[in-house]
Amino acid sequence: MPPRSPLPARHGLDAAWVRTPDRDPLSPAPWVSMGAWLRHRFPERVDVDSMLAGGRFVDGSGRPVQDGDPYAPHQFVWFHRDLREEPPVPGELHVVHRDERLVVVDKPPFLSTIPRGGHVRQSVVVRLREELGLPELSPLHRLDRVTSGLLMLATERRWRGPYQTAFERRAVGKVYRALAPVAGDVELPTVVRNHIRKDRGTWRAHVVPGAPVNAETLVELEGEVDGHGLYRLTPRTGRTHQLRLHLHGLGAPIVDDPLYPVVRDVPVDDFTRPLQLLAAGLWFTDPVDGKERSFAGVRRLPLTAER
Repeated sequence: MPPRSPLPARHGLDAAWVRTPDRDPLSPAPWVSMGAWLRHRFPERVDVDSMLAGGRFVDGSGRPVQDGDPYAPHQFVWFHRDLREEPPVPGELHVVHRDERLVVVDKPPFLSTIPRGGHVRQSVVVRLREELGLPELSPLHRLDRVTSGLLMLATERRWRGPYQTAFERRAVGKVYRALAPVAGDVELPTVVRNHIRKDRGTWRAHVVPGAPVNAETLVELEGEVDGHGLYRLTPRTGRTHQLRLHLHGLGAPIVDDPLYPVVRDVPVDDFTRPLQLLAAGLWFTDPVDGKERSFAGVRRLPLTAER
């Protein structure tokens, strides 16, 4: 682990760091200067020359690293990355609850939970760290970028452990709602149980027939909205794309799902057809003070791009 960063967070993001390699005592240093090593470390992805000129690389004391500084082994260098422009995600990020330990929000569709790939500033974590002044804010579970609804976050690192353990032990109850075709040949309520697998680098997950069960969902039909069934989904496990696959397997793929039953090529700035899946409720016994907690979202189906 690196030492504490000498740079404050920017745009809700901690500074990045790199470390010079340890020197082989039997060999001379392969780089004559820190500037030469930084150009080797970032051959094309970072404009090292302009960042050195602007004093944007700093050492552990916060002193700007100079191009001609002698190379030294096992030295940490800190910096902030340049962020690319991102299309703003429509819809309000509602703060449903906030206290000393927890923040609970109802997120709009298309907003990423964590900074990743092309979604950095347009993520729940980065936006809320800035808006709420909570530099250590971090999610305790995940929602897909296209899924809307309740997301729970820890205000500080010290609170992550007990709440993450509660999620891992499946001690947090969750309920979702979805719009999908009415599956006329399926008797509801029903419990879907199977084995879901998602391979690294692939967009879609899939069911593995005959494999041990690792995904389970209670599926209930609550009524109809705009000619579609309004489903109540209670997952008892948390596999990737579990609810989307389970409804698809019942012959009722969720309305405007970009992956199931077929992959739709949707531009990153197309917010016109949100997935009609909503994380609607959370409940649990607080692992810190033992109190019963429950939270309900403010969004309702059908979802639009503005909410």
